[in-house]
Amino acid sequence: MPTPFDAVTTYLLAKDGNRPFLMRHAFAADVHLEMVVRTDAITFPATADGLAAIEDTLSRRFAADFENAWTFALARPTDANRRHFPCHWLVGLAAKADGAIRVGAGRYDWYFTPDEASLVERLIITIDVMEILPPARQAAVFDWLSALPYPWCSPDDVLRGFPPIDQLAPVEAYLRAVGPIQPEH
Repeated sequence: MPTPFDAVTTYLLAKDGNRPFLMRHAFAADVHLEMVVRTDAITFPATADGLAAIEDTLSRRFAADFENAWTFALARPTDANRRHFPCHWLVGLAAKADGAIRVGAGRYDWYFTPDEASLVERLIITIDVMEILPPARQAAVFDWLSALPYPWCSPDDVLRGFPPIDQLAPVEAYLRAVGPIQPEH
């Protein structure tokens, strides 16, 4: 039986690897996406409805603009998360147009179907912090990200090798402040 862990893992691989066909293994056909963007460093539509829109928004269009994406879920779902799995995330990626590096963090709220398929029926992605670094920082950022256990790791894993880059201080502060999030009941 598929689990929330399977659905989230599949989404991360589909998004970061530009594999839109995998989205159907994570999302219900009538899925609803909400984006809460609290930064000017990246833009997304506020909502998207249906599997085709999710494939387009979170994989095809994302991959058209960005490369070398590494997205990490910073907690793993448990049995208590069968219907709702909230967790923090970290992302690093490079803009194809100019090579600028973006590193950000936020929160996912995953809501799953009540059936055995355990597909995502609603997803809220909150982008709380996102910093833009010059292309010259690419090696430092991607060496750090590529050394992390992908796609699941803890905030402690992330902070242990955090690169000493002043521009990333808001991301580091965010990650130091996060803690476990209880699911809705």
